[in-house]
Amino acid sequence: MNEYKKLFRSFTYAFKGIGYVIRHERNFRIHLSCIAYMFSILCFTDWFTLSRTDFGVLIVASAVVLSLEIVNTAVENAVNLASEEYTEFGKVAKDAAAGAVLLGAIFAVLTGIAILFQPKAFISMYEYFKENLLMLILLVLSIIPMSLFIFWGNPFKKR
Repeated sequence: MNEYKKLFRSFTYAFKGIGYVIRHERNFRIHLSCIAYMFSILCFTDWFTLSRTDFGVLIVASAVVLSLEIVNTAVENAVNLASEEYTEFGKVAKDAAAGAVLLGAIFAVLTGIAILFQPKAFISMYEYFKENLLMLILLVLSIIPMSLFIFWGNPFKKR
């Protein structure tokens, strides 16, 4: 039973780490928000034609970006813990971790473009919102809470 307890505890720590990043890292919330909008459109509409492989590739690309953001946060915090003073090694570590996130995000966007560049889908989307103005208004209004989530983060965090 002790091994199960250790395993459960390791999952608890992992979820706490994800929660920390969601609460404290604006860029993670930006990526998470974009991914949420993308998968909402892909799952709840039939505008895009995707194979299971296409869908899987989008999931993997999204997971890579989110994972790199978490690793970037870990590197930044480890460097800050190691030294309160500026060091060139610390700068290189932080810059390299941020660069990894940037490269991951660029290639995820390129992957998304390669899979989702379907002009007929965008025409269908335009036609839908042209005929359903209320849905367009709701989509635009959804940007307000999403922006609050991105830029305000945790409303209970001490500032």
